[in-house]
Amino acid sequence: MSENDYRPIACGLHSELELLAMHRRPVRLVLEDGTLAGRVLDLVVHDRAEFLVLESGGRRREIRLDRIRRIEQGDGKPTG
Repeated sequence: MSENDYRPIACGLHSELELLAMHRRPVRLVLEDGTLAGRVLDLVVHDRAEFLVLESGGRRREIRLDRIRRIEQGDGKPTG
């Protein structure tokens, strides 16, 4: 996938992600190719694609929003 084929996510889900970032909430992400757990730090845009900035295992990672299949908050409840 390239940034040119980015598919925007629903506005409601985007708003929920902003709240998770504002409160630095822990989450578990179910991605196209596995899972990743960490703390949501921010949302950023690069080349017309949006990314979630996640602190996981002491590293900052950027995950393209359209590659996330499901988000579970630290309490295990699904988001969205």
